[in-house]
Amino acid sequence: MLTVRSALNCSTVLALALVSASAKAEDLTFTLTNNSSFVVVEFYASPSDVGEWEEDILGTGVLGSGEYSQITIGDGREQCEYDLRFVFDDGDVVDRGGVNLCETGSYTLTD
Repeated sequence: MLTVRSALNCSTVLALALVSASAKAEDLTFTLTNNSSFVVVEFYASPSDVGEWEEDILGTGVLGSGEYSQITIGDGREQCEYDLRFVFDDGDVVDRGGVNLCETGSYTLTD
């Protein structure tokens, strides 16, 4: 027999599962490929409508020449267009604006 308390507990569990699935669906995952001649030591991706850079996605890691990585932006936004910033081991910085990462599912950096 289903009690009112059991029904409420089931409803709570279901609601939490739906919220979790919804938040997960908003994560943006794409493949970043470094086909340049240099090592990427910092990588930033910020929504195009944001006026400042988010945190370095690579953290303490690097993306070597000829390497690729699956990148997940879990910022909870429902946005596809991002500005990208690459900082190389020689100190050079390259910015790419307005990249639609949902449409492409990947981004390849070249010289």
